[in-house]
Amino acid sequence: MKRQDFIKTTAAAAFGFQFIPRRVLGDGVNTPPSRKINLAVIGCGGQGARDLTNMAGENIVALCDVDERRAAATFDKYPQAKRYQDFRVMLGEMGDKIDAVLVGTPDHTHAVVAMAAMKLGKHVFCEKPLAHTVAEARAMSKEAKERKIITQMGNQGHSSETIRIFREWIEDGAIGNVSEIHCGNSSFKEVYCQTGNIAKVRSEHPEVPKELAWDLWLGPTQERPYHPAYLPFNWRGWSQFGGGSIGDWVCHVVDPSFWALDLDMPTSILAETDGYDPATDSDSFPSGTKITYEFPAKGKRGPVKLLWFDGNRTMPRPDELPEGKNIVGTTAVIRGDKGKIIHGSHGAAQVRLLPEAAMQAYKRPEKSLPRIKAGHHGDWLDAIREGRQASSPFDYGARLSEVGLLGVVAIRMTGQKLEYDEKAMRFTNNEAANKLLSPQFRNGWSL
Repeated sequence: MKRQDFIKTTAAAAFGFQFIPRRVLGDGVNTPPSRKINLAVIGCGGQGARDLTNMAGENIVALCDVDERRAAATFDKYPQAKRYQDFRVMLGEMGDKIDAVLVGTPDHTHAVVAMAAMKLGKHVFCEKPLAHTVAEARAMSKEAKERKIITQMGNQGHSSETIRIFREWIEDGAIGNVSEIHCGNSSFKEVYCQTGNIAKVRSEHPEVPKELAWDLWLGPTQERPYHPAYLPFNWRGWSQFGGGSIGDWVCHVVDPSFWALDLDMPTSILAETDGYDPATDSDSFPSGTKITYEFPAKGKRGPVKLLWFDGNRTMPRPDELPEGKNIVGTTAVIRGDKGKIIHGSHGAAQVRLLPEAAMQAYKRPEKSLPRIKAGHHGDWLDAIREGRQASSPFDYGARLSEVGLLGVVAIRMTGQKLEYDEKAMRFTNNEAANKLLSPQFRNGWSL
């Protein structure tokens, strides 16, 4: 069977979960040429380049990046791929030669790029968080479902062994009934809090580098002058482009609990911040944040309170930690009525029971969840070949991302408890907050 015919057949059979013999699929390492996927990458510098290293065995047919400086190494690595700065031009010229698209752009362009690809029937891998606003994330999930697109959000830990161990322990009752989660991130403080640079970017207007298509980099957001304070990494700390620490890390740190406890959507969110005035500092994020989410009871579990800490706000140290050991970096502590579990980022890394004596005494349950052997990126590629869904598809990724995006809104409404009606996608007690749930695109851009 020709490669093009195979891709079309599996795409048409997607979600039919048909059995395909291993002799047709190959050994998962040395993929036959007829089984390779024609892959395009939009945002091929930075994280997009790192993602691509896990997909390099496919046919890399097109590369797109608005910053030719950032993308130079990737361009050089794949000389056979056609190069573009504008993803719309790439999709228009190469649409019939592309099977799937990797989206590694900044958060504010995730939705417009992924939606354009999906409307052409392309399977999509999109970095986390799935979108920059709640409405965008929901639109992406809806589009993927209606078109039966095979999708994967880039929360790489969701395909890990440790996240499955964590869920199996929770389901085994290792810590009893969970009522509270403490989690957060204390890394990259200087990136996420850019309030000290707000005056500078408003008053300084340096020349745009000739290799950078600034207007394309802005994409759907409102126009503003170029400043090197935004690129290549610090855009994460500017609310027009990124989601701060919570937007960057919820999809990694909260993912295990969100999945294992089926948390879904909170009914209320309250943000407390340090050194932050929404009236003057809303372009960026606080130096310290504590966000309290309340999740209602669901199924057999009771209500759960989740407390998020970042920057200078540190989570309480569990008494069960050994003397001299403190919480560092990105961590979550899950508190049940029979004990605690502590883990790191990216799929409950280094998951342990607390105290250590409980870990040593615990008789681990038998493995009950299917394991993913190909890794997060390989799982998406294999899902396309096999006509099934991947481990963290957009319908899951959108809901997980929404938790973080609601936290971003709460920061902008510091000190105000927001009551959330997730079915209506609105806050019942704050119209100003409701305006932040949907994007404000400039003319010429839409989903």
